[in-house]
Amino acid sequence: MRIVLAEDDAVTRRLVQAQLTRWGHDVIVCEDGAHAWQVLSEADAPRLAILDWMMPEMEGVLICRQVRRRENQPYVYIILLTSRNRKEDVIEGLESGADDYIIKPFDLHELRVRVRAGCRILSLQEQLISALSDSEFQASHDPLTGLWNRRAILDILEKDRARSIRNSEPMGVIVGDLDHFKRINDSYGHLAGDAVLREVARRFAGAVRLYESVGRYGGEEFLIVVPGCNDEEVLSIAERVRAVLAENPLVTPEGQFPVTMSLGVATAFPDEGCEADAMIRAADEAMYAAKAKGRNRVELWRDPDVIVQGQWGGALEGQIPSVVIDIDSRKRRSYGIQEDNQGQRHSQ
Repeated sequence: MRIVLAEDDAVTRRLVQAQLTRWGHDVIVCEDGAHAWQVLSEADAPRLAILDWMMPEMEGVLICRQVRRRENQPYVYIILLTSRNRKEDVIEGLESGADDYIIKPFDLHELRVRVRAGCRILSLQEQLISALSDSEFQASHDPLTGLWNRRAILDILEKDRARSIRNSEPMGVIVGDLDHFKRINDSYGHLAGDAVLREVARRFAGAVRLYESVGRYGGEEFLIVVPGCNDEEVLSIAERVRAVLAENPLVTPEGQFPVTMSLGVATAFPDEGCEADAMIRAADEAMYAAKAKGRNRVELWRDPDVIVQGQWGGALEGQIPSVVIDIDSRKRRSYGIQEDNQGQRHSQ
């Protein structure tokens, strides 16, 4: 354990330093309070400090208060050394933020026990933080792909939508669905299907930017949230994702699989009053239009009376697709999409 030792008395300082070193600790020695505060203010500062109460430049209790005022910093376990033995002094020392209090002259065995207790508490805290971090990750990420899970990506969409309203910026969503994924599961088994989904997620990492969020929306369907981008920019991102998946077969432990994806894009400006679920429905409809038009392509949702033309869907040998999409689910049949009596959609 790295320990800061701040003690202005040379004899006490050398004695404590020698014992701490003998017990296996890495000791940073400070002769006054200002030096101790400088060390504790550095990045990656020691997590345990032994401070004399009365020191030149800066007293130990003042250092305690300064340390406890900091936010978003690793916890520092502080032991105060002092000759003050009145109950009021003990209370003042602990209220200043010290974790423990040793009265001079002290027994070295007592010091060792107090230091060991501090190390144990810091170790338990690190274990707790690690467990909490793992729990938070598991609660927000898909266990198979490591992407954001459905709940988390929807929360991100809602937050980005609120931000777009505050900043008067456009935003977009992309819904992507793997083409003919059921054939992989049926022909090669679910282990192969899982391997494909993991590799798809890995390729996503290289196709999107840091501020664009990717989540597994369900099954082989993915949702990408793109803040601050207009139609052309979101379409470009969707096309990049499509190309990254289609350009080379996915190499997995279960074999190599050529995989393509159909993607639907929807964008909105805050003044349009478009809710998050409406944007997803629109992008979803655009994705199903891409399926109906041959798969392995990108389609942009627009109002039914608007036709959008562009070089999206490079798999169609230079064709320039026209996009005319109505988000009314009753018109899904025009795209060749069937629904069962539970409202589940079936496409390949």
